[in-house]
Amino acid sequence: MNESRYSGFTLIELMIAVAVVGILAAIAYPSYQEQVRQTRRAEVASVLLENAQLLERHFTRVGAYDTGVAPLATQSPTSGNAIYTIATVRGPNTYTLTATAVPGGLMAGDTCAIYTFNQVGQRTPADASCWRR
Repeated sequence: MNESRYSGFTLIELMIAVAVVGILAAIAYPSYQEQVRQTRRAEVASVLLENAQLLERHFTRVGAYDTGVAPLATQSPTSGNAIYTIATVRGPNTYTLTATAVPGGLMAGDTCAIYTFNQVGQRTPADASCWRR
């Protein structure tokens, strides 16, 4: 009596396990991507508000936004590869900060791909998910 006992997984068991992992990945990956987008939104909002604070401090010292130089961040994140580029338009009594998602990047097609903030605190887009008020 030569009984051989095979131990291990059958092909069906293996395919079921692969299908379960595939379904979990299909659910988890979009959720992960949204979390990354939310982090990037919060980061660019923080950089814009920090730039606004620096401009307000400069205005308090000098009396104008466009006189002298206030060191402002030009990208978000402030170091490493840019996800957003930040442009500043300054006048004597006004400024507008605009953050634009880098073309082809993670945030390029997002509803929060372009942020603006000015000296009176107007923020666009008005979507609460962008500014997290």
